[in-house]
Amino acid sequence: MDFSDELQTKGFVIVPDVIAANDLSAYRDAVEMALQNNPSRDPAPGLRNVFEIVDAVREFAVSQRLRQIIEPILGSDYFAVRALIFDKTFNETFGANWKVPFHQDLTIAVKEKNEVDGFSAWSLKEGVLHVQPPVEILERMLTVRLHLDDCDENNGALRVLSGSHRSGRLSAKDIQKFRQAQDEAVCVVSEGGVLLMRPLLLHASSAAKTARRRRVLHLKFDSGELPHGLEWHWRY
Repeated sequence: MDFSDELQTKGFVIVPDVIAANDLSAYRDAVEMALQNNPSRDPAPGLRNVFEIVDAVREFAVSQRLRQIIEPILGSDYFAVRALIFDKTFNETFGANWKVPFHQDLTIAVKEKNEVDGFSAWSLKEGVLHVQPPVEILERMLTVRLHLDDCDENNGALRVLSGSHRSGRLSAKDIQKFRQAQDEAVCVVSEGGVLLMRPLLLHASSAAKTARRRRVLHLKFDSGELPHGLEWHWRY
């Protein structure tokens, strides 16, 4: 099960049926409990710092099923560095409905601030330091999105521009050029399926049009160290 070539060419791969129905139900229950127990939930579209509060997400990050997918891409020494929960739904009673323009994922979470060449745009998000690292770090990372619900163009599926991850960090003008030059692909993923993507891939999502929920576990992985004393905030 090696998706390396497709990932290198397109920047994304959809892998169906990664999680069996029984396990998926357990993940849903754990995520739902975390969402309900979050005091700042309303009107937040999800949760940050999930490794600290949801045991099931940590278990998923180191699961054998996921290892079979990630190891051919990142090697045997990979580890998880971030976990989020996104909960998009048209029904505001249960969550939030939002849209996101085309962008790249440019930040990582670190333990402490250390002024290092190539690291910029420091910020604090819910008590955790984030920074934009050099592009070569982002190029080697892998994002894994486990879909807890069926996801299509009606409930906020990601829209991506294939191959855009190969052009490094893009300016707003560059992003507009990509949008004009090629058609977007809609990442339709059934429940239990996974979307693999490179963080530098241009991606967007529309607001949901139906009341079907779109809950996603969004994990990031790497297999390398950070330079000059910087450390990953999480490492599982």
